[in-house]
Amino acid sequence: MQRAPWATVRRAHVRNGVAIGVRGAGREQRFASVIREEEIEQLVTPEMLAEHEPARNHGAFDTLRMVVREARARGLAVGPIGAAGFELATGIAALHDGSDLDVLVRAQPMDAALHSFARTVADLPIRVDVEVAFADDYGAALGEALRGGELLVKTPGGPRVLPRFSPAQAAVQVLIAEAELTPKPALVDRRGSGAHADLSLELLLRSAETLGETFESVEIAARGASLDSTLRERLGAIGRDGERAMLRATGGVNTHRGAIWSLGLLLAAHANTGSCDPRALARTAAVIAGLPDSSRGVIDSHGERARTRYGVRGAMGEAQAGFPHVVERALPALRRARERGASEAVARADALLHIMRTLDDTCVLHRGGDAALRAMQAGAASVLDAGGIGEAGGRRAFEALEADLLARRASPGGAADLLAATLFLDSIERSTWV
Repeated sequence: MQRAPWATVRRAHVRNGVAIGVRGAGREQRFASVIREEEIEQLVTPEMLAEHEPARNHGAFDTLRMVVREARARGLAVGPIGAAGFELATGIAALHDGSDLDVLVRAQPMDAALHSFARTVADLPIRVDVEVAFADDYGAALGEALRGGELLVKTPGGPRVLPRFSPAQAAVQVLIAEAELTPKPALVDRRGSGAHADLSLELLLRSAETLGETFESVEIAARGASLDSTLRERLGAIGRDGERAMLRATGGVNTHRGAIWSLGLLLAAHANTGSCDPRALARTAAVIAGLPDSSRGVIDSHGERARTRYGVRGAMGEAQAGFPHVVERALPALRRARERGASEAVARADALLHIMRTLDDTCVLHRGGDAALRAMQAGAASVLDAGGIGEAGGRRAFEALEADLLARRASPGGAADLLAATLFLDSIERSTWV
């Protein structure tokens, strides 16, 4: 196979491959395709291209040097995309006399540094189009990222409008982010339905959107309330109403019962205390989870039956213990991965694997018993011991883990719920969308 150094990664996800775009010197010479990971000889990021010396003189490259200098002075990671990035990566002349400069900046929407950066690039001799990349493969035009309110973003699934940031909407968005995170072992993601015969990404997204009113009701009920059984019973009633809304939206499929529990508690803790500290919120959530709810009745679910049969902590015990898998394992792993420069998708996938490594996941126990749980935990440990999913050895271990779980039809849904809780606390701590 002839080496094709001019392939660019597209904002899309496919099973067992990487979506790419191949092009020539002209804009009309473009072709979308898919390749296997082992066929990739070299990965070059926009930030890496910012260091490349162009093979010819062009005003866009002169402007790029100024853009890079101004971005770095503000602590922003930046690099060229579009025709300038293509030319720097391939050596093929793609810029013409009237070309703009397209650059990508990695930052959170409403980052204060973006305002002064926008003013600076507006005065440059060549028009600079800036895309702000954040979260897991989300991107927005600089103007959208700065204006506040609703935010129009590009995602692998197409354009999406994010509402104005609020804790209740953050709970909805983390469910969307968890569902879309790709790849995840034997879980629904952008590649397919994993080990589930009754779930799809579309169904999970529909369910998540349905829960906005539930989370808003939780926030209202907990704000200024006493931490007593009255609050616990009120939150329980809201949660059960949310479950019924979820089931109506999904045709009776349980998509987010566990997430309603964990996110509801953490959201209530934030609304009640005003704190943004993850450990403090987890402690308050533990207090609420330990309060009696006389109106709850008998719980009959797959998770509860597995918890009773195998004598494990389950979702309720995890909450009453202060979410140790979230605050002691997943959140630190998420931060470490970001600090070492991992992509957001890799950081989140590794955080999920840190949960799976030690969690007594009742979803896995229900589907496959002790043997499946041990396989999940050992498989997650193997991925992490090989450097995580961002390394070649880790990806091979991940593929073995996923194949094993798929063969057992065992899906780590409990771990996925705790990943959503992790992303929620991260979102609240940073006051921005995940």
